[in-house]
Amino acid sequence: MPSVLITGASRGIGRTTALRLAASGWDVYAGVRRTEDGDELRKESSRITPVVVDVTDAEQVAALAAQVPTLDALVNNAGVAVMGPLEGLPIEDVRRQLEINVIGQVAVTQALLPRLRASRGRIVFTSSLSGRVVTPLTGAYNASKFALEAVADALRMELRPWGIKVSLVEPAQVATDIWHNAADDLDQAEASMTPAARDLYRDHFAGFRKTIPLSQKLAAPVDDVARSIEKALTARRPRARYVVGIGPRAQLVMTGASPTAVQDAVLRKALGVPSRR
Repeated sequence: MPSVLITGASRGIGRTTALRLAASGWDVYAGVRRTEDGDELRKESSRITPVVVDVTDAEQVAALAAQVPTLDALVNNAGVAVMGPLEGLPIEDVRRQLEINVIGQVAVTQALLPRLRASRGRIVFTSSLSGRVVTPLTGAYNASKFALEAVADALRMELRPWGIKVSLVEPAQVATDIWHNAADDLDQAEASMTPAARDLYRDHFAGFRKTIPLSQKLAAPVDDVARSIEKALTARRPRARYVVGIGPRAQLVMTGASPTAVQDAVLRKALGVPSRR
């Protein structure tokens, strides 16, 4: 049976993908940060083997290869979303955003490439429409996903001589904790800023807050993303990118056909950015 390691498997997209692939006959190494999360996954399927790994912990990442004797695929899924205007974000939050969503993905890939080279395996990165379209108050997250797209594009070309195929899966809003908890996370982001920054961006936050219920309503089922990841892992000729959902595909088409000034105006309006202060 083929084997796969999935990072960020304790919840959301990672958990759903782990269960889906296990049900399809894969031997799944589920990367989790807490032992108890791994125990819960193990109860769901005997095909799932939990692996405790924080993608920002160099020692845990280095130990992965020893825990995974053979490997046919890697799904780089672990990630977080830092919200707030770039001017007001504590710089340690920006650093954490990039460390988890970009550096951690590269570190895990480096650690497991010898296994994937031996199997002529596959790598899938869970990216986002936010890796191709920027929105206000998500700049740090956008930066991490734009960088992840570049990482995947480079690896796809660099690893071709060994037959290792690399794909990106790009959903927009997904019905996971990130959107379920969006209002609370936005409140925390605003609270973490200095009083001066909060005053400068109060209208931005108010506008963004109004869009959250619609985004939650439009969120795609998490299994739609897991299905796309499975396609990327099993297609005879996997695509470089799998955009999840009709809405995101239409948005990309319209974005590509619109001048930047028009795109900016539409997104500012949609996200409630004030025209003047």
